[in-house]
Amino acid sequence: MNRRSFLSKSAKGMMLGSVSAGMVLSAKSSSRVFGANERVNLALMGCGGRGELLARGFADDGAEIKYVCDAHAGRMDKMAVLLTELQGREPKKIKDIRTALDDKDIDAVVIVTPHHWHALPTIQSAQAGKDVYLEKPPSLTIWEGRKMIEAARKYDRIVQIGAQNRSAPYVRAAREYIKNGKLGDIHLVKVFNLKPNASFHQRGEPFYLGKPEKPPKELDWDLWLGGAPSRPYYPKIFENYGWSAFWDFSTGDIDDALHQIDIALFLMGEPTPEAVSSSGGRFHFKNDDAQAPDIQVCSFDFENFVMTLEMSGYPTFMRKTTTTIRRNDEFPYWTQNSTRIELYGSKELMILGRMGGGWLTMTSGGKVMEKMYGRVPDAVHRQNFLECLKSRKRPYGDIEIVNNSMNVAHLSNIAYRVGNQKLYFDAGKERFIDNDKANEMLRRNYRAKYKVLDKV
Repeated sequence: MNRRSFLSKSAKGMMLGSVSAGMVLSAKSSSRVFGANERVNLALMGCGGRGELLARGFADDGAEIKYVCDAHAGRMDKMAVLLTELQGREPKKIKDIRTALDDKDIDAVVIVTPHHWHALPTIQSAQAGKDVYLEKPPSLTIWEGRKMIEAARKYDRIVQIGAQNRSAPYVRAAREYIKNGKLGDIHLVKVFNLKPNASFHQRGEPFYLGKPEKPPKELDWDLWLGGAPSRPYYPKIFENYGWSAFWDFSTGDIDDALHQIDIALFLMGEPTPEAVSSSGGRFHFKNDDAQAPDIQVCSFDFENFVMTLEMSGYPTFMRKTTTTIRRNDEFPYWTQNSTRIELYGSKELMILGRMGGGWLTMTSGGKVMEKMYGRVPDAVHRQNFLECLKSRKRPYGDIEIVNNSMNVAHLSNIAYRVGNQKLYFDAGKERFIDNDKANEMLRRNYRAKYKVLDKV
């Protein structure tokens, strides 16, 4: 069966389905060679708030978004109006992303969906010969991440994860500072994500689902659920990142901490973890409906150092780096900065803030040795992706590199979900050692028509 025949026989209105490698175009058949000033053509999957930011950004970069795709017709309509104003041409509105994958003029797909809709469209885009810009986190499970890497490599695709800090000049300068031995030997790294509230907590209140309702007519609820188990429609799940409170759809609030985890591993030379331990729970918001913890403290064993992660979802006095700081030569007030990394060397201490927070190093008595201010790296990261589409070089946020950081986040969640245990991990095999319960969480079950197959 060829690809067009397969599409025509697919269930009406289905966004994505199970596709084997034999049913899709090869990467070579869909690739094209760019002229020096040729415009990149994109398809956008996910028309929420972050999708709008990326749409504006890629339009500013000179790319054209020819398709918009979403399970919610109203969001899709709104995005189409915005892009018509930005581009001077209206994009096509589709519910099935494979319509765009079948268009030989589409170069890449930008995926900005809830976490449970990341793996399948990334794999199918690669199979169809399309490159991918995928917002973090790349996967919902460790197994999914491996399938995504296999697809990217098999079909020779550029897959850039939205780990923007890897493109930040100040973060890359910090790595060089460390590589040159200025901090000395580093045996302790601390990562913080001490926020005043998790993404799904509105105004710092407990998270209650309320009663199920009939889905609004503009939302295809079954389509939005995708591979997740069927459940009634709850407005609190669909709206305001409520889905990030539940393991069926999300990695929890550690999604936000992934930025700092990724920076830390980038600075330390991309090491792989050997063990993880976790302590935490829903202590502040007891007995509400959310599953992700509001307090979690994890420790990771690496070959030559220990890394800790501290997360919270309630202390109102903690703050992310402000927009003013991100746009100017200023530093956060580090003690109450929610999203910082600390590296304890034998010579100096480095404190670094994500997304434009900058960094400084200190010795005894608070003496500052070096410092560098930062800027938000979103534009640099997008442009790196567009450049790699043409050069075919691996991007800064390549799927395989960022997957290592994602696995650290997955280890945190699994250690928490099996009862706050210490788990030992074989990074080469991507399996836990002597823990069947933890290994059961390496992959998830899918509803049949949204299944990620073993063979990509």
